[in-house]
Amino acid sequence: MAKYISFTELPLWKEAVDFAAEVYIFCEEGKLKTDYRMKDQIRAAASSISNNIAEGFEYGNNKIFIRFLTYSKGSSGEVFNQFTILYKAKMIEESSYVYFSNKVLELSKKIGGFIQYLKSTINKNTQVT
Repeated sequence: MAKYISFTELPLWKEAVDFAAEVYIFCEEGKLKTDYRMKDQIRAAASSISNNIAEGFEYGNNKIFIRFLTYSKGSSGEVFNQFTILYKAKMIEESSYVYFSNKVLELSKKIGGFIQYLKSTINKNTQVT
């Protein structure tokens, strides 16, 4: 894997930022637009995914980066859970639920794969950052 100079070069970070931006825009539609508490919570969790990727990278240490990627993966689970609640409460349409839940689960899977990759490099004394 190429050595990255900045977290902004990481495809995973870019995907997480794009996802958070989509969530922000979506929160201004339908019933969610006026549910300020849930809107704030889901936006915070969605942006936390990319925030933790960026923060962890900046420490320049793969063990610390893995810890922050784990937080990022946890935020992915939180977003999935929130969309599930919104769907079951009939606050969002099924199509939106399927779209966002699939997207965040795929993102979580990629984060998990990256964590496994980084764990394998620790034994080889290789730094991604």
